[in-house]
Amino acid sequence: MESEAPKGSFGRHRKIMPFEPGSIEALREASREKAASLNQHVLGYGAQAESEWAAAGIAAPDLPAMRQYRLGRIRAELKRRGYAGALLYDPVNIRYATDSTNMQLWVAHNPTRHCFVATEGPVVLFDYFSCEHLSDHSGIVDEVRPATSWMYLYGGELTEQKVRRWAAGISDLVRDHGGGNSRIAVDHINPEGVEELARLGVSIGNGEAVMENARLIKSPDEILAMRRAIVACEAAMGEMEQALKPGISENELWAELHRANIARGGEWIETRLLTSGPRTNPWFQECSSRAIQSGDLVAFDTDLIGPYGFCADLSRTWLCGDAMPSNEQRDLFRIAADQIAHNIELMRPGISFRDLVERSSVPPEDCFPTRYGVLYHGVGLADEYPTLPHATDWTEDTPDGLLEPGMVLCVESYIGRLGGHEGVKIEEQILITANGNEQLSTYPLDKRLLG
Repeated sequence: MESEAPKGSFGRHRKIMPFEPGSIEALREASREKAASLNQHVLGYGAQAESEWAAAGIAAPDLPAMRQYRLGRIRAELKRRGYAGALLYDPVNIRYATDSTNMQLWVAHNPTRHCFVATEGPVVLFDYFSCEHLSDHSGIVDEVRPATSWMYLYGGELTEQKVRRWAAGISDLVRDHGGGNSRIAVDHINPEGVEELARLGVSIGNGEAVMENARLIKSPDEILAMRRAIVACEAAMGEMEQALKPGISENELWAELHRANIARGGEWIETRLLTSGPRTNPWFQECSSRAIQSGDLVAFDTDLIGPYGFCADLSRTWLCGDAMPSNEQRDLFRIAADQIAHNIELMRPGISFRDLVERSSVPPEDCFPTRYGVLYHGVGLADEYPTLPHATDWTEDTPDGLLEPGMVLCVESYIGRLGGHEGVKIEEQILITANGNEQLSTYPLDKRLLG
């Protein structure tokens, strides 16, 4: 026979007493405070990552300063372009504006979370149901409201009604904080949202232009965070290389990078670009169940979103097993390594995008048809503006500009002969400095292939 639960305990027969007036709100607030104190961004990245960063001598970024810097960049860009505010749906843009996260990949294709940044006024985050605590740590978000999601998944054939309710809330914000200006910048929006905002007197412009230009120049704290993300990525690459043995599948090897990234507080990997042997030529095969053989080249592109939400976008090509590389493998690797080295040397503040491209080394004639799509691209919280193609691919609608201190770009090379057996992928991450550049990526190239 079960004994009676002590009075006041949570035994199975305990009578649940009604809430006292006001107790629900008090419990709700206490629950939010508890959840906020246990937010992943408050708890930090753990002993493994911290010890690796300490060994690398990389100080912790001042996150409050970084957040204020980013908000200032957005508002300066909004003011320059004459907008009353920005409405952001892209989770990477919301991360930049608020340094808060919530189901990043899910909300990327299910628009249930958005943020309004007033040029002169508050930052209002519209978050998923019961997720108010997820931005309490940032010190940037002034108000959290429940998001009205009007995707078909929730609205069905009544989506039009949800659009009207959503738009009314946005137009109220614009009216209250726009100072008579009814123009806002929006990064992603469906046509019915544009139409309903227009009906309410709100016009929209290109929010991607605002955010890409805001994100273009990194602060010193952002560079510290990026350095830490790269250290974590390269530590993960080291564990991945240790796991590279003949017989392991491409998928199994790729899973090592995912595991090691997550273990260090990283967030996700954007692609599946790891291939081996004959699957390395042409490039852009996604990793598969193929068993990697001794003597195969293994090429991959990390495309990794690591700690602090920063992208570590590095590529390497390794030789599997203990066999000596073939002359063809060495030749391909040397062409790629030399191209990367030459093109890094060109990168300095003040050079125009077009001049940089015109002076860049390109693959030889028999490898040019399989060239990588770009020579350089910006990088920050993800791949970012600008994207610089080969000179032969430059068109009248390719934007020009100048490299500036604080920009970070990736330098790309893929070398594989047209109709050839294998190919080589190398990519480095480069900071533009006041006097030239600094290579942030440090993972060594495979010495056997350099020989």
